[in-house]
Parts: sequence; structure tokens; C-alpha cells
Amino acid sequence: MASDRKSSSANAAQGRAPEWADGLKQLYDSVVEEDLPDSFKNLLARLDEIDPRRGNPDNGSPSQSPDGRGAQQ
Repeated sequence: MASDRKSSSANAAQGRAPEWADGLKQLYDSVVEEDLPDSFKNLLARLDEIDPRRGNPDNGSPSQSPDGRGAQQ
């Protein structure tokens, strides 16, 4: 453990990222580059169709809060 701390300290002192940083960046980049699932795209499209000033377009009632407990203010 002490040698790991020394190498991390040496990397920081020399301005280099720790060894695990490259793997973390690659993982992050792969998640960012993933396409959205079709079901999520469809949900976003349905939400875009709702006009919050008019309520739900299907039945004319006030729009519901995301948890379904009533109209949004």
C-alpha cells in the first residue's frame, strides 16, 4: 500500500494522471457515445408533445406531476 501511495504521489507531483484515470475516461467516453434506446427516444418524443399550458392532450385534464399525485403548478 505504501508503495502505491508513493507512486500516486509521484504521478501527481510530475503532473501525470493516476494509472486508473485512463480506464475511467475510456469508460465514461463509451457511455457518452452510446445511442439512446428506442423506448427512451419514444418517451422523450411523447413528453415533447405535451403542452404544459393546455394539460394532457389526450383528455384535456391538467397535466399530472411526474409521480402522478396531481396537477403541476
